[in-house]
Amino acid sequence: MINEKVKNFLIKNKLGDRLTEYSETIDTVEHAAQQVGCTESEIAKTLSFMVDDKPVVVVMAGDGRVNSSKFKSQFHTKPHMVPRESVEDLIGFQPGGVCPFAVNSNIPIWLDISIKRFDYVHPAGGNAFTSVKVSPTELEAVSGAEGWCDICKGWEE
Repeated sequence: MINEKVKNFLIKNKLGDRLTEYSETIDTVEHAAQQVGCTESEIAKTLSFMVDDKPVVVVMAGDGRVNSSKFKSQFHTKPHMVPRESVEDLIGFQPGGVCPFAVNSNIPIWLDISIKRFDYVHPAGGNAFTSVKVSPTELEAVSGAEGWCDICKGWEE
C-alpha cells in the first residue's frame, strides 16, 4: 500500500525511514491523530486550492481552518478548494492521501505558520494509510516550498 513515488522521493531526500504505514485509514485529521498517536494539531493537513486557474498546495496544522481574508491577502483571490474529483489528476494523489512530497510538477507548495510551533508534524505519505514524521524545517527544505504563509485561524501558539 505504500506509494512508491513518495517512498522513492523520501529515500532520495534521506527521509525514507520516516514513512509509516498503518492498517487503519488516516484520511481525516481525527483518524490520523489516532493512528499516529499524536494530537490532531500535529497532523499536517495538505489542502489543494485553485488560484488563477492553477492548483496550489498549502500545508497547515490539523487544528487550523482557512481564514478567507488571510487567504485573499496571500493569494489575491478567495479560497476555492480543488474539486474532489480533480484532486488526483491535478495534484497526483487521491483525497485523504495528498501530501507535500512528489506532487505533480509546477505546483507551488506553501507552508502555513501554524505548523512552526511543533517539533514534528505528520503529513500524509501519498495515500490514506501512510504518514511521514518531519520537522517543519525538514518539511520546508524537502518539499521545495515557496515559503511560509499565514492563512489559518482557530489555532493558538
